[in-house]
Amino acid sequence: MKSKFSLLFIFLIIGQIFAQVETAKLDELIQKTLTTFDVPGMSVGVIKDGKVVYAKGFGVRSLNTKQIMDENTLVGIASNSKGFTATALAILADEGKLNFDDKVTKYIPEFQMYDLYVTQEITIKDLITHRAGLGLGQGDLMFFPEGGPLTIKDIIHNVRYLKPENSFRTTLDYNNIMFIVAGEVITRVSGLSWAEFIEQKILQPVGMTSSFGSYNRAKAAKVPNIIEAHAPVDGKAIQVPHDWNETANAAGGIMSNIKDMTTWAAFLMNSFTTKDGKKLVSDKQIQQLWNLQISTPVALKNTYDSNFGGYGLGWFLTDVKGHKQVYHTGGLIGTVTQFTLIPDMNLGIVVLTNQQSGAAFSAITNTLKDSYLGIPDRNWLKSYGERMTKMNEGYEKDKNEIFAKSQDFQKNKNCQPKPEQFIGTYRDAWFGDVVISQDGKNYKIFCKNSPRLKGELLPYSATTFIAKWDDRSYDADAFVIFSMDENGKAQAAKMKPISDVTDFSFDFEDLDLQRVK
Repeated sequence: MKSKFSLLFIFLIIGQIFAQVETAKLDELIQKTLTTFDVPGMSVGVIKDGKVVYAKGFGVRSLNTKQIMDENTLVGIASNSKGFTATALAILADEGKLNFDDKVTKYIPEFQMYDLYVTQEITIKDLITHRAGLGLGQGDLMFFPEGGPLTIKDIIHNVRYLKPENSFRTTLDYNNIMFIVAGEVITRVSGLSWAEFIEQKILQPVGMTSSFGSYNRAKAAKVPNIIEAHAPVDGKAIQVPHDWNETANAAGGIMSNIKDMTTWAAFLMNSFTTKDGKKLVSDKQIQQLWNLQISTPVALKNTYDSNFGGYGLGWFLTDVKGHKQVYHTGGLIGTVTQFTLIPDMNLGIVVLTNQQSGAAFSAITNTLKDSYLGIPDRNWLKSYGERMTKMNEGYEKDKNEIFAKSQDFQKNKNCQPKPEQFIGTYRDAWFGDVVISQDGKNYKIFCKNSPRLKGELLPYSATTFIAKWDDRSYDADAFVIFSMDENGKAQAAKMKPISDVTDFSFDFEDLDLQRVK
């Protein structure tokens, strides 16, 4: 008969086998992931029981320079910044300077939603829970792509023109604009810009010494080890310009690396307490941050036997195999990231990339998560690889058919639209002016408040064109559908992406363009 000591020893060994990060196998998986999804560079970090057990970079941070990516390479963590915004508000709440249930108009008196009742009732908590009634990505074109003239003041003013897609506090629809408003609350209460507050009150105390509150602040510091963005064009990843507007920092502006993000994970899982023992957020506020504020449906059968899903304050929440999971992802043009915590296992997983393949970070995170949960290898790399190949083939087929139809229509010279029917300026209340012009025989489209959104306008039918953007990395070509008066002259236009591959932040479907008389 085995002794209690022997049985305990066996259980400990089994636990270590299941939980052990096998460095060589993980190295190999990451290298294969880069190849499978055409990702130039990736860095991965794992923290377990307060110790960093893995922190490495792979590939290159720039296809042009071929400089290597390592655990110190700065990456735009994008929407993983939302957890920092929520934490900043919690710090101010602990200082007695605000309450999550305070009305937004208490701090921004000029703030208005489309509906008067919502204007009067919307709280700080509503801003950071995706439940204000705005649709997925609604309003993002005010800051995305970067380069437009709209300020935070302009964006806050224009929110009143965004007609909600849902009833107030009924639906979780992911939205960035409300986080910009939340960032302005932090500025007005603290007297600091959002980036200054994040750096002084969170990054520095936590020990995230390499991180910055924004891309511009990192560039101003002349940080040499920073990624370039990459996106697929014609089936191959190429280097593309950095794209993030400083007005949206509170929704996704932080620059960080694996070293600092694992430090952030350790801080969070240690009850928001720094390495030197300073507790930055009270348990009362942590309870709000990591408690479900609005739920989302969960499939009856799913890969982790999850029973619930939804959003807290700044983080997504779910359960995996009976363990609570706190997580978020982030995406910019040319960059995607993933941050995952399973607090009761003291486990954190961070994946940072310089290409916009969510399948890449999911393959890594799920494989690591499974190893700690004791789940046999499910070959996530293979399943995600096959899924993305099939999806991309479908996207390309659909887009090719649409452009072929446009070419066929253009061959029928008797049906071509006349310039005087369409040329002019069309205005949307929150987005501004979209100019339709003619350059020789070609039609052009230009968005004044988003100057990088410009391109050719291809006839598709008697009243519909395709906006083919000059920047092909966007993969966001869109139908422009005109409404005509009784004389056959366009008076208004709607837009929608030609393909489901288009990022939701290109929220063309929310535009209501009216011809400027």
